[in-house]
Amino acid sequence: MALEVGGSSPLGHPKRGRTDAAPSFDDMPRSSRGLGRWPFTPVTRVRIPYAAHNGTLLVKPWRLKFTRRVFYAFMGGLKMIRCLIVFRFLVIAYWFQLILVTFTSSSAVAQPTTFRDGEKAEALIIGDTFSLHSEVLSETRRINVYIPAGYEDSDTLRLPVLYMPDGGIGEDFLHVAGLVQILSMNGTMRPHILVGIENTERRRDLTGPTSVDSDLEIAPHVGGSASFRDFIREELMPFIDESYRTTGETAIVGESLAGLFVVETLLLEPDLFDTYIAIDPSLWWNGGKLVDEAVSLLADRLDHKATLFLATSDEPEIEAATVRLHGLLTAASLPGLTTHLLQLPDEHHWTVYHPAALRAFRLVLAPQPE
Repeated sequence: MALEVGGSSPLGHPKRGRTDAAPSFDDMPRSSRGLGRWPFTPVTRVRIPYAAHNGTLLVKPWRLKFTRRVFYAFMGGLKMIRCLIVFRFLVIAYWFQLILVTFTSSSAVAQPTTFRDGEKAEALIIGDTFSLHSEVLSETRRINVYIPAGYEDSDTLRLPVLYMPDGGIGEDFLHVAGLVQILSMNGTMRPHILVGIENTERRRDLTGPTSVDSDLEIAPHVGGSASFRDFIREELMPFIDESYRTTGETAIVGESLAGLFVVETLLLEPDLFDTYIAIDPSLWWNGGKLVDEAVSLLADRLDHKATLFLATSDEPEIEAATVRLHGLLTAASLPGLTTHLLQLPDEHHWTVYHPAALRAFRLVLAPQPE
């Protein structure tokens, strides 16, 4: 699928020998009559004969009370039936909307603008978007893909793949796709297929286990990074390789919690990607334990070449942890590992992603010499 941007008189009448008139249906509480609630039908006023003109009772009191109770129960039953009908209607509408979203990708497709003359603008297509059901995560994920120029014009061209969490249209996908587009075009970056993974529960997917109480308070669910990594390895990557012409070379980029996920993935599964780009990673998670154990974790797992690019902003805690991680890995001189550190003290945590990614792509994803 293309990725586009008055009231009534009381019963009985004083002139007819009746002064303590029995309450009519109008005297019932509104909650018992169902007034003002769509889609209930208009109320029909019902009068129960109580007394003749001479005051003689036509209905015995105990029968009248019994009749009232039956009547109220009957009206309550009607109200319940109407509520059930409305509930079924809402359920059907919900599932219809869910199906519609799945097949029209409303989260990623902008509706063309209609001009004054009635004509509609054409959609601006920048890539593909689709839903991928995950057995690992027990949910359906939205995937957005940007394909550089030249890929569609060739039947043989194969490209490396750059994966990114926070890859929704309303997240970081568009500005990172813009970098891939312009850098590929001006020759300062090798063209990559960009695969954005839209979030469902960001803090669940991008964090590992923690024993710090304050970490557990940031979201209802945390610590699901292992399952998210399984989804990428076992379901997303095979689907991308099957659907697009890829080279087998992969990279991943992420900022903040996504940067934490990038670093954790390098330390636990260094063979999953070739290049790891972590921008202002939230290494404070779990009291910084990931940094403390970085060398020991990676030393037992690294068996091929891997590149790590780290970048920081003016955030003191993140900067300190990131600089320390870079120092530990550099001092360890692990075979096959290349590390880079970029410090941008003029950038803030919420502004650092784009300028840092620009520098990272030019450095670690640069065109290879022929």
